[in-house]
Amino acid sequence: MRPDDGCAVRPLENDVVRLEDVKRHYLVGDETVRALDGVSFSIEKGGYWAIMGPSGSGKSTMLNILGCLDQPTSGAYWLNGENVAEMDDDELSDHRLKNLGFVFQSFNLISQLTVCENIEVPMMYLGISPSERRERAEALAERVGMSHRLRHLPAELSGGQRQRVAIARALANDPPVILADEPTGNLDTATSIQIMELFQELYVQGKTIILVTHEPDIAAYAKSSIVLKDGKLMSITRNNGKQP
Repeated sequence: MRPDDGCAVRPLENDVVRLEDVKRHYLVGDETVRALDGVSFSIEKGGYWAIMGPSGSGKSTMLNILGCLDQPTSGAYWLNGENVAEMDDDELSDHRLKNLGFVFQSFNLISQLTVCENIEVPMMYLGISPSERRERAEALAERVGMSHRLRHLPAELSGGQRQRVAIARALANDPPVILADEPTGNLDTATSIQIMELFQELYVQGKTIILVTHEPDIAAYAKSSIVLKDGKLMSITRNNGKQP
């Protein structure tokens, strides 16, 4: 797949993510910063992709666009069949809640809430009943190997345990896409491998995984890699993915 035709190779219904000529420009003083400068690619449903690039390449801006936390200056971004570049803030928030689960380098757990309560948070915004939230949270905690820590606070957990809770929270609303931002950045090597094994399981179960990382050994778990530089898409590489 060439960087300039990545959006044309499949019908739209086969893609969960598609960007067409996406630009994100910022005005800093009198200077225009081209954080993304005409990026086009598509990600198939059930894919496992890594986004890489040096500092200043546009990875953070891309993450914000993909996560519906920011919108392009121009171009189109379809997420699960809808062009989110045309949505207002309320529509964007609703689409994000239903279609994306986020996993962050710093975990972003709420320190005053227990493991179970942290996992429940996204479900609250969908109006799910307390009893169903609790049942689903407990099932997700078990799924990531944290059922024995349900009543613990984040401060009582190791880094790897906190990331497992963050992954369970990302799955709370059963989104089709998991967007992970440097998910092993604060973890040691052994724990990083365990977390990547968990992502592999989610991929096998049909989730679309989009992993933003600067670590080649972490990106190697993905089946496809995108490299950004100076806001432009430099390459798209297909591979078999490293087996955990």
